[in-house]
Amino acid sequence: MKDIQNSRDRRQVPIQKVGIKGLRYPVTVLDRANQSQQTIADVGLYVDLPHRFKGTHMSRFVEILNEHRGCISVRDMQQILTAMLDRLQSAKAHLDIRFPYFMAKHAPVTGAVALMDYRCALLATLIRRGKRDVFDLVVEATVPVTTVCPCSREISARGAHNQRSEVTIRIRSRGLVWLEELIERAEASASAPVYALLKRADEKYLTEYAYDHPSFCEDVVRAVAQQLRRDRRIRWYQVISENFESIHNHSAYAMVESGPAPRL
Repeated sequence: MKDIQNSRDRRQVPIQKVGIKGLRYPVTVLDRANQSQQTIADVGLYVDLPHRFKGTHMSRFVEILNEHRGCISVRDMQQILTAMLDRLQSAKAHLDIRFPYFMAKHAPVTGAVALMDYRCALLATLIRRGKRDVFDLVVEATVPVTTVCPCSREISARGAHNQRSEVTIRIRSRGLVWLEELIERAEASASAPVYALLKRADEKYLTEYAYDHPSFCEDVVRAVAQQLRRDRRIRWYQVISENFESIHNHSAYAMVESGPAPRL
């Protein structure tokens, strides 16, 4: 059969990323408490496309992923990316794995336990330069927290406005950094953590704790950054805090980065 994708394209426009996105796929990821946990990921696989080719072979992405199904580790990700470069005749390949990650959390007073979910991701890239392949991995965790506005608390006679917030941490590291470590650092830097299950005694404790620890979004990103830059395993980080304001029709936003992303 005629291979239309490999036919000549004369428009002289290379494509930086082409592939498939939103593929739902079962994966197994490392878990500090239980060694591993199974979850369902949204997967994206992409390669670059030289200007001379009309298209890429979309079916090959799924074929390659199926050959490596099971535990998706850093080693597996690099093997998948290598296969993508080889079979699709590309110089750069990307593998994005986004998944819910679950942790058992104990309520602060009663100890009531329930699973809490966090949005996490492994974002990998492989670049082929001659006979040398350069691998890059970004680990990401998005953590829901509570923040209490320091200004509102200072100027108000009764109470202070608070909001649900999200802290996103992205890192490049020299060794294993557990997702749990990123989650714990985000929660420790906000006014209070968020829980799936709370009894009345827990609600009272958390409400008062958050009031006693007011934080702007600027405070949150700086507090996380302080922790990350003390960790010698981490060679690059980006921290984002977004407050979904309770008395404004917009979010408050802050971002801090350790420096420009490493050039690959």
